[in-house]
Amino acid sequence: MMSPDGIVNGASVKIAPIGINGSPCIAPVIRPFTRVRACSSEGHYPREQGNGTVKLVRGAWKILVGIKDGLVLIAMLLFFGLLFGAMSSKPSPAAIRDGALLLKLDGQIVELPEETDPFAALGGNAPVHQYRLRDVVRSLDKAKDDSRVKVVVLDLNAFGGGYPAAVDEVANAIRRVRDSGKPVLAYATAYTDSGYRLAANASEIWMSPMGGTLFMGPGGSQLYYKGLIDKLGVNAHVYRVGKYKSYVEPYTRTEASPEAKEEVVKLYGVLFAQWQEAIKKARPKANFADFLSKPDQVITAVQGDIAKANMQAGLVDKLGTRLDFGKRVAEIAGFDKNKPAGTFNTIKYESYVEANPLPTGGDAIGVLTIAGDIVDGKSNGGNVGADTVNKALLEGLAKKNLKALVVRIDSPGGSALASEDMRRAIQQAKDQKLPVVISMGSLAASGGYWVSTAGDTIFAEPTTITGSIGIFGIIPTFENTLKKIGVTADGVKTTPLSGQPDVVGGTNAATDAIFQAGIENGYRQFITRVSQARKLSPARVDEIGQGRVWDGGTARQLHLVDRFGGLQDAINEAARLAGLKAEDVHAEYLEKKPGWFGKFVEKLVGPGDDDDSASGEGGDAFTRIAAERRMVFARALGDVKRIGTGAAIQARCLECDGLGGGSASRSDIKLMDFVLARLAQ
Repeated sequence: MMSPDGIVNGASVKIAPIGINGSPCIAPVIRPFTRVRACSSEGHYPREQGNGTVKLVRGAWKILVGIKDGLVLIAMLLFFGLLFGAMSSKPSPAAIRDGALLLKLDGQIVELPEETDPFAALGGNAPVHQYRLRDVVRSLDKAKDDSRVKVVVLDLNAFGGGYPAAVDEVANAIRRVRDSGKPVLAYATAYTDSGYRLAANASEIWMSPMGGTLFMGPGGSQLYYKGLIDKLGVNAHVYRVGKYKSYVEPYTRTEASPEAKEEVVKLYGVLFAQWQEAIKKARPKANFADFLSKPDQVITAVQGDIAKANMQAGLVDKLGTRLDFGKRVAEIAGFDKNKPAGTFNTIKYESYVEANPLPTGGDAIGVLTIAGDIVDGKSNGGNVGADTVNKALLEGLAKKNLKALVVRIDSPGGSALASEDMRRAIQQAKDQKLPVVISMGSLAASGGYWVSTAGDTIFAEPTTITGSIGIFGIIPTFENTLKKIGVTADGVKTTPLSGQPDVVGGTNAATDAIFQAGIENGYRQFITRVSQARKLSPARVDEIGQGRVWDGGTARQLHLVDRFGGLQDAINEAARLAGLKAEDVHAEYLEKKPGWFGKFVEKLVGPGDDDDSASGEGGDAFTRIAAERRMVFARALGDVKRIGTGAAIQARCLECDGLGGGSASRSDIKLMDFVLARLAQ
């Protein structure tokens, strides 16, 4: 029974005027103010009431899930933040314990390391390690006077080399440590030419009895693509100025021209003589001449035991395994008796560099680094882009209160347009009355020398490679290639330049004339820049130009360089020109800072120097030689890519590529791996 007041058998109910078959709908009131839409044939609302309950549960569940997701996200952010903070935190000098400073140079020495691609690194494609030259030198100079560093250990088993000037600078720093009375011990299964240049300055040179060292000297084969280009029907239109500008020859000849060989022989001869002189100075009792002139006779005389021959010639001091070497280091550096034999108390290189940061006191001398192939646009993959460099420079001039500017150049050249853009940007420092000093690293050739003309004073090392004052352009067209498969090109042209340069139909005489005139104009600009900067007549610059490449010593005699010295010498000179004392300034590096994620990943996949021992991949003499030849292939593939995708007008040095001690850019190595993988399929 239902009472008028809405009470049925003691239960509160809601009455609706609608229902099935005209009957009213009656349902227990579970949710107050529930809106009624329909009811069952029995006159109740089980369906609608159930929906309300589900909605309530779903809403509560969503709230709980949201809270859970938020807490997980916060926890993950805190975890990775703490992890990144722990990995990126700089150790204090007090955190460095007594032991051996381990320099496991399992990579290349470069002026400016390429930024790590974090996604490629996380995907298992760990990049070739690169060690910043100034960091290696600074760590060695600090170690010389640091009582906590009992010995410096050079692990050169997987050393990737570097250009002569960079290797020389590190070798000289090693010598300073040795001359201070602190022991320096080196180890490798087999030393390369550049590796031995470093090891020669050590107190003790160790080598595996199963290894052996053979000296290669500079030189080797250069790939020439003319035959392949002809077979494919590609027409390489070359525009150049400079009798000795040989960069285009691989695309126009099947072998080197007499002029190119003349330049290479001269350059390599000087650099190799400097290498030999340095080895003699570091190891005066070593007899390595026979290893250079008649290595076959030396090795066959000891029945192929290269290590024995090295030992007899005084090239190495000790033959031993890594265990033997580790025990020897432990005698000096100390060891933890709870760890395996062969380990020793280690000071990690990365930690030592971070614990000894660059000074920041005093006035700021800006240091702008131009390292790598010069390209238009932004820097990427080992290339140095004009936009990136100019932005860093202009922001530094505006915000850093610089007293002078040092431009550190380590480049074989590249885009003529980008080189001029950077030169003009450096001119802004002069417009602000700042002294500008150029510091040449391993390379400052072609476009690199173009940029150098912006300086008041130019410093270089005797083994710096510079000059190559010349310019060229290459445009490939494919009309003959298309004809081979029955494809031809035709069309309507309203002017001589319609559709030019036509990559499918070929260039015409007007286009060729215009491009050659443009190249000649660019060369005149180059000559003019050098003439004005070096106070030489245009005729004299043209005479020593023509694409010739010079070592630093010869370049100084030709007045292309003012003084010998490294980066610190250039900074000191900049301070002097600004009326400041060298001890009252610091270097303010105007460089693009790597992103936090990239630094985080680099920490994860970076050099594995956290073992209390020397280690590293390497191999015997034959393995190392084969590895260096693969790098030649990588550089060759890089050349093809640069011509196909680079600027049409370039000022670049060909001779520079064969002197990096087997080094190749990360992008070149990546391209080589891709090609070899496809060939293997």
